[in-house]
Amino acid sequence: MKTSKTIVLIHGLFVNNTSWTNWKTYFENQGYTVHTPANPGHEGNPADLRKNIHPELTKVGFEDVVMNIVKLIDTLPEKPIVIGHSLAGLVVQKLIELDKAVAGVSIDGAPPKNVFAPWQTIKTVLPVVNPFKGGSAYMGTREWYHQAFFNNYTKSESDSFYDEIATPESRKIARDTLLKTFAKIDFKKAHNPLLFIGGENDTIFPAAFTKKIAGSYKDKNSKVDFKSFAGRSHFIAGEKGWEEVAGYVLNWIENVQ
Repeated sequence: MKTSKTIVLIHGLFVNNTSWTNWKTYFENQGYTVHTPANPGHEGNPADLRKNIHPELTKVGFEDVVMNIVKLIDTLPEKPIVIGHSLAGLVVQKLIELDKAVAGVSIDGAPPKNVFAPWQTIKTVLPVVNPFKGGSAYMGTREWYHQAFFNNYTKSESDSFYDEIATPESRKIARDTLLKTFAKIDFKKAHNPLLFIGGENDTIFPAAFTKKIAGSYKDKNSKVDFKSFAGRSHFIAGEKGWEEVAGYVLNWIENVQ
């Protein structure tokens, strides 16, 4: 594969690009140029976004998120390495399929349309995709975040993380991953290297499910790796010990280049 010293860190749902602050610094200290774009309708301080929901947020769909990153990549001097968390794990898969990156890392990633999710996942995301809520924005409660994101922490600690990173979300993005053909992945197509990371204690996308997504790729000449981290929640990229995960990603990147 081609080498690259450029990384694009892509955030998932229910947070914004501020959630990548520590990772940006970490990889910059390793000599990489790091971009942390906000998804459309997600720009700003999370606390301010909770008070004043971005007027365009509810119109944002999955394809808008992907093409927003494609637009950034097309301005870069080289194809980057793309690293995405949660919904952005699926964005990473799509960017690799579109040949927009030299390598991709999906951390606790969402499934494509053509991989059926387990009941545990459906139960957690059901309040988001709820068809009876129309085009309203979704704002998870502190209790929902404690269950879905911060389950490795006390409720008090969870509430503190909520104040720091929780943001309103477009229901359309989540719905599109279930309904739109664009959210499918061609698992038979040759592709650049992919690493899938799962958190053992992830209550949205269990590590076994992440392994299933990774195992769906069929091209024998394309590299797909999987790594499960014991005791990690969906907040794997931000919780205590995130440096170990970032270090593993760095080592993988440098070994596949």
